[in-house]
Amino acid sequence: MIPEWQKGIVERIEVVNSVTRRFFISLPTTIHFDFKPGQFVTLDLPIHEQRNRRWRSYSIASAPDNSNIIELIIVLLESGAGTQYLFHQIQEGSELTLRGPHGVFVLPDNLQEDLFLISTGTGIAPFRSMAQYLDKQAIPHGPIHMIFGTRTQDELLYRDEMERLASRDSNFHYYPTLSRESWAGRSGYVHPIYEELCAGHQPASFMLCGWKAMIDEAKQRILNMGYDKKQIHLELYG
Repeated sequence: MIPEWQKGIVERIEVVNSVTRRFFISLPTTIHFDFKPGQFVTLDLPIHEQRNRRWRSYSIASAPDNSNIIELIIVLLESGAGTQYLFHQIQEGSELTLRGPHGVFVLPDNLQEDLFLISTGTGIAPFRSMAQYLDKQAIPHGPIHMIFGTRTQDELLYRDEMERLASRDSNFHYYPTLSRESWAGRSGYVHPIYEELCAGHQPASFMLCGWKAMIDEAKQRILNMGYDKKQIHLELYG
């Protein structure tokens, strides 16, 4: 059954960097907003006369917590009517129309084998929800490899949180990599990291979220390593 449209109130907006913001949205007509980590909501924004050209979908970045507040993390696109509206017209206290949750990009049933969460940019959002959920619910799991690629340190979303998780959970591993800035950490793209970690061809599942170019290349590389396409799950951004 398709969820009904409902009202959302923007309770807080947090600036992450010059082009990225976190939107905390309450759903006043819903007591508990139930969703699975990795799912998304669709916003109906007043940016076009045709309904389907007003809709913009964003992964929920927060974990289920029995509340009616969700977090979305959104990057401003110069040619994006939706993000232009959200950044320049929406303020704390503004109303939005949304529906959800939607999607099947969720944690696999088998959490004992290696799980690779590979993302770029705000594609980290569903994985942040998953990581928070596993941590808060103290759910046992096998090795989880959070591989996050972006250009500069300023764009390392949720860095402190991921580092804290990795420091207290021996089965959670965080691999940030930068493509356009030299630093003490890894440099380059995400692909060499999972290829190195999978050198032993251990049983694994791969979840990919981000820009199409990254996903297309990662999918092909994972297949070239000998993994089956059924072990690859993806969510496109943009």
